[in-house]
Amino acid sequence: MELSGKTAIITGASSGIGEATAKKLAAGGAKVVLAARRGEKLEEIKSDIEKAGGSALVVETDVTDRDAVKKLVKQAKDKFGPVDILVNNAGLMPLSYMKNLHVDEWMTMVDVNIKGVLLCLAEVLPDMTDRKQGHIINISSVAGREVMPGSAVYSATKFAVRALSDGLRKELAPKYGIRVTCIEPGAVETELLDTITDDELMNDFKDSFGNIDFLDKEDIANAIHYAVSQPDGVHINELQVRPTSQG
Repeated sequence: MELSGKTAIITGASSGIGEATAKKLAAGGAKVVLAARRGEKLEEIKSDIEKAGGSALVVETDVTDRDAVKKLVKQAKDKFGPVDILVNNAGLMPLSYMKNLHVDEWMTMVDVNIKGVLLCLAEVLPDMTDRKQGHIINISSVAGREVMPGSAVYSATKFAVRALSDGLRKELAPKYGIRVTCIEPGAVETELLDTITDDELMNDFKDSFGNIDFLDKEDIANAIHYAVSQPDGVHINELQVRPTSQG
């Protein structure tokens, strides 16, 4: 099992890409730490992993709360040892037209999609640099390269994640051997769409994306597994994964 003995933290692990990634990495031998706000759902996923022979730990976490993130990493280390893999997956996508002024949603996206990533990085980097090993997976999006009407703020957060990943890679890989991979999913069938409250945008979104066969969450989990299971000398920098039907 290529990930045997490695400890992986997955944020946003209570559903979607996070859940699928936790199960995939656990099946590959990793000891997975499930982080999200929905504790009951995390316990269900932990039970599934353990029934399949894997190891998992649940830590209820709000990634926008620095003390909660500190607790997450401490409990992971106490239970399983130093963190080898961080999957920064927690994110929100309440798309809206700028003119409709969903200001609270804009701020929440910035807090979760950018600040949450930074807080998690701040807690794992000291050990990774000391040990000169580790792998950071940041989940960006095709929207981190292409902006569509209604995605301005969401795209801004995902552009930030992509820029952050590029800077991290240049700082950490040559000097410390720490790999950084930016995963950029296209249209995926997850709960992200459930966060959209702008009815005008949602009606247009259905018209624009109605003919696309969305990816399954497992498709992105497979891409993440591919990146983290490469030999130490192989560094997958970016992976963009779209449905074939998405232009």
